[in-house]
Parts: sequence; structure tokens; C-alpha cells
Amino acid sequence: MKYGIVILLKSQYDLNELLKALSLTRATYYDRLKRDKKPDKYVEVKAFIKKCFYDSKEIYGYRRIHDEPDKVGLHYAEETIRRLMCDMGLKCVIYSKHTSKYHSYKVSVGITAPNILEQKLVATQPLTVLHTDVTQVRLYNGEWGYISLITDEASREVRVTIVSISPNKASIQASLDELEHHLKSSIQPILHPNQDWQYQMTDYQQRLQDMNITQSMPRKGNCHDNAPIESFFNLLKREYLNRYQINTLENLRELVNGYIDWFNNVKTSRNKNGLYPVFHRGQAMVD
Repeated sequence: MKYGIVILLKSQYDLNELLKALSLTRATYYDRLKRDKKPDKYVEVKAFIKKCFYDSKEIYGYRRIHDEPDKVGLHYAEETIRRLMCDMGLKCVIYSKHTSKYHSYKVSVGITAPNILEQKLVATQPLTVLHTDVTQVRLYNGEWGYISLITDEASREVRVTIVSISPNKASIQASLDELEHHLKSSIQPILHPNQDWQYQMTDYQQRLQDMNITQSMPRKGNCHDNAPIESFFNLLKREYLNRYQINTLENLRELVNGYIDWFNNVKTSRNKNGLYPVFHRGQAMVD
């Protein structure tokens, strides 16, 4: 602070008088001056950190940023990365705000499936255990947009994305249409939704049987079995959607698809050895 004032005013005032007025010794002043003239040894990693931060949609914190330079031969301690990010004013922001949670449970309108998972979230092979759910986002015009997803427990990859103006049977069936493109005849996955009415409908459950999919449902009021997709919805909103004014359904669809493409193909996971979901899925299939 004092050094900066001296640099700012030294062309207008006598240097000795400035140092005296600020109680700054000549030795301290010249030491700082000498250090400022040295080339910045962190210039390369700073540029890399900055690129990683903005490529991550300003979501990565210093721990995840720390993993990236290692991949290109720039080896620095986590604390160094944290300090450099602070120096550059790079800080990830989580946009928290109250949002109404979507509920569509209407007691029993069909057949509820048994809970096959029972909180055993241990799938390692792609397309063996899938999770599905719907969440809602209020648009700027006061209407609601609904996001229906199907995620893969093994890789955390979002396999199916449907954004619609209503969480009706058509949108839920559309999610199965999209899922069908990913399935091979030899695959018989478990699909785990909650007990919302859409997933209890006879025609929906018949479609699952036709696709060789086994349905699993949690007990009423127990969302732990669907924690992977609940966690993803939380990230989607807090990391990304909550920072925007979303005017239309098409605007919402564009934002959701953009985030999911980045999440699947770029965002690394420290729980998955620093791999992004699509890469992790490829490795699991090879293994």
C-alpha cells in the first residue's frame, strides 16, 4: 500500500520526503522496486490458470484448477494456485437463491415398483443403473420450464435431456425415445425415478418393459436413492442457471444443453480420477 503511494506520487514530490511521511525505509522501498523489475516467474501458469477458469464458465475453484496445469507439465502446489488466483481476482461464485422444488406425487395413481437399489449406488459399468427425475425453473415471464433428465450412475454422464413447458406424459415418453438411441439389445438397465405420477402410469411402465428396462422406485419421501440426479440438478442451478435472467423456454433449453455438453465432455471430477463423464464412460467400457 505504502509502496504503491510512493510510486504514484514520486514524480510530484521529493522521494525522501515521501518515504519519511509514510514511515517507509529506503531499504524497503528499493527492495520492492528491485523485485518489481524482476520477470514474473509465474507468468506462464497465470495465463493457463486464467484460461482454465474462464473455460470452466467461472465454476472451477483452486483445487480443480490445480489439477489442470499438471496435465501440461506445470507443477505447482495447491496453495500456490490458490494464491495466484486470489492475486488475479479469480473466484468461483455459487449463485444460491430460493427455488420452488417440483413435486408431482399424487398418492398412488398406478403401480409403484420395488426399490431395487436400496441406496446401493455402486454401479461401475455404463448403462447398468440410470436415474431420472424432473425439476422446474421459473422463467422471467412468470411461467415454468421443466427439465427432465436421465443420468448414468457409473459415469455421472447426462444421457437424456428434455426441456419442456409441461412435465406431462409426452415429455416423459420423449425422454425414453432419446434413451432408446443409447441402448443395445444386450443391455438391461435399471431405471430409478421417484414416485411421481408420470412414472407410475401403465403405458410408461409398459414402454420400459418393451425396452428391457427394470424399474426401481424409492419409498415415499426417501430421495437418497436418487441422490446422483438430485445432486446434478443442484449443480446445474447453483453453478449456472441462477446467474441468468431466463426469458423464454428456448433460452432455458439453450442454457441447459450448453451446460450439459460442458459437464459431459469437459468438466473433470476429482471423484473420478480427474476424468470427465464421457471419458470415464469410455474407460469403463474398455475395462
